[in-house]
Amino acid sequence: LLTRIERAQRDIDYFGSVTDSNTCIEVHEDLVKQQLFEEAEEKKKLKLMLNASCDHMLAGIKSLKIVKKTGDKHGSWMKDPGKKHTKIYLLNGSVNNVILEFANIMTFMESNHTLKARRVTLPFHWEGTGHIIYQGFLFYHRYGSLNEIIKFNIQKRRITDQMLLPGAGRIPAYQLSPSTKIDLAIDEQGLWAIHAEPETGGNIVITKINHITMAVEHTWDTSCNSKDAEAAFMACNTLYVVYNLPSGGTSRIQCVYDVLDAVNTYEIPVLHFPKRQGSHSAIHYNPKEKQLFAWGDGSQIIYRLHTKQKV
Repeated sequence: LLTRIERAQRDIDYFGSVTDSNTCIEVHEDLVKQQLFEEAEEKKKLKLMLNASCDHMLAGIKSLKIVKKTGDKHGSWMKDPGKKHTKIYLLNGSVNNVILEFANIMTFMESNHTLKARRVTLPFHWEGTGHIIYQGFLFYHRYGSLNEIIKFNIQKRRITDQMLLPGAGRIPAYQLSPSTKIDLAIDEQGLWAIHAEPETGGNIVITKINHITMAVEHTWDTSCNSKDAEAAFMACNTLYVVYNLPSGGTSRIQCVYDVLDAVNTYEIPVLHFPKRQGSHSAIHYNPKEKQLFAWGDGSQIIYRLHTKQKV
C-alpha cells in the first residue's frame, strides 16, 4: 500500500510540474508578444512624429567651397533653413555672446564684411560651437550651465524660452571638440540635440526636441562612439558622425544611426570629406539647400552632398 501511495504521489508531482512548465511557457510567450506589440506601436508613433516620408540618405560628399577665412580656430556659421531670407550668421569662438548677421553671402565674403554686419548681443554667453538658428530663433547651450538650452528671438533680441536637457553636459559630445558638450542640429524634421553620457560608455545620444514647446519628444542611445569624433549632423532622421585624427587629417563619416531603422548601417561605406586636411569644430546640415555649413580651422566651408534613396 505504501509503495502504491508513493508511486501515486510521484505521478501527481510529475503532472504538476508539467502543468507549471506549460503555464510558464505560455506566460513567457504572452510577455514577448506584448513587448513586440509595444515596440511596434512605439515605432508607429515615432514615424508619425518624424514624418516618415523623409526617404533619402547620404551617399557621398561631392565638393567643397571655402567661402571665407575669418575668425578664431573654433566657431560656427549658418543660414536659417526655416526662413526664406538669404541672411548669413557668424558666431565666432567657443565662448562669446555676439552674433554677426549679414544680408547675404556676398556681403559676408567682402573684405570689410564686419563693418556691414548687424551685431546682436546675447544676454548670456554660449558654450561650444553646437548652436543652431531656426525659424528666427537661436538655440544655444548657455555658458557656465550644465545642460541649459536657451531659445533666443534674434529680431526681438530677447529670450523666449529655455530648457534643461536630461543627462547632457557632463562630458563632451565629441572627444576632438572638447568645448562642445551639447551639439544642436536641424534636419527636415526640426530640432535635435546630440551629446554623450558617461553611462553609455561615451556613446553618442540623440534627443528630438520640439522647437516650439522646448519639450523632449524622444531619446535614442546610439552605437556611435564619441572617441576620435570631431562633429556630427542630422539629416533625414539619421545621425552622421564625423571622425578624424587627434592631430588633424582627412575627416570621414564612419558611423551612421537611423532612428527609424530605415537604413542598413552595416552596408554604408566610409565617406571621406574631399580635398582637405585639417579638422572641423562645427558641421551643420541645411535641409533647405541640402548642404553642410562647416567651420574648419578658421575657414567657413560649404560641402555639397550626394544623396540616394534609403534601402
